[in-house]
Amino acid sequence: MFRNQYDTDVTTWSPAGRLFQVEYAMEAVKQGSAAIGLRSKTHVVLACVNKANSELSSHQKKIFKVDDHIGVAIAGLTADGRVLSRYMRSECINYSFTYESPLPVGRLVVQLADKAQVCTQRSWKRPYGVGLLVAGLDESGAHLYYNCPSGNYFEYQAFAIGSRSQAAKTFLERRFETFQNSSRDDLIKDALFAIRETLQGEKLKSSICTVTVLGVGEPFNVLDQETVQGLINAFEMAGEEAPAAGDEGAAAAEEGASSAAEEGASAAAEEDAAAAAAEEGAAPMDI
Repeated sequence: MFRNQYDTDVTTWSPAGRLFQVEYAMEAVKQGSAAIGLRSKTHVVLACVNKANSELSSHQKKIFKVDDHIGVAIAGLTADGRVLSRYMRSECINYSFTYESPLPVGRLVVQLADKAQVCTQRSWKRPYGVGLLVAGLDESGAHLYYNCPSGNYFEYQAFAIGSRSQAAKTFLERRFETFQNSSRDDLIKDALFAIRETLQGEKLKSSICTVTVLGVGEPFNVLDQETVQGLINAFEMAGEEAPAAGDEGAAAAEEGASSAAEEGASAAAEEDAAAAAAEEGAAPMDI
């Protein structure tokens, strides 16, 4: 992206029908630390990378509790995420005080999207430079939403945002069909696998990630570092690798000739290259 005569104001359309200020805000989300969410019928798990910018500083908080039944994970400008999470808390408190019942997750997400959309239509405002994964549980079940700086919102079975999130998305796309009936512990394990995919070879430790759980009979809570490290050690000691959709094909290839194995490896390399190319060439504005 580069500066041009159409990006000085959020209300100025380019001849191609683009709002560059909104696209820049969405680019800020891509530059943020990775955040991941996945859900089953009864539970939602949020996880994020929270590495510090310096060895002398603490990390920025990336996951916020909104209410006992709602939590958010952010990628992008942390200050914007903090402001929006405080707005969401206020809405939950007001609704609970007025109606004496928890605020439905879908209604809160729509209110949040409306608030973000206003900033794309006022010349004296700027779009929020943060993407939010909203995890919630209400009468209709577990939910996971993504709120975009453009004012769009989408419900997902599993999703990843932030830096190097394409690797996590690839893993989640291979596994998402099993998430609906997954147990709490299986969801946490898959979340840790997805987080590891975003680290590009760096060792996964509890000190650089945060994992939260929300479910039936379990209010939104952050898992302590000892618990997370224990889970990491458990699947590393067992020698587990991230499951892939092609496990059966890999087993067949092992039984076959070595040439078939080489073909499978080259096909996997082509898929990774295609995924990387897709990430680089992805349209910055998903409408």
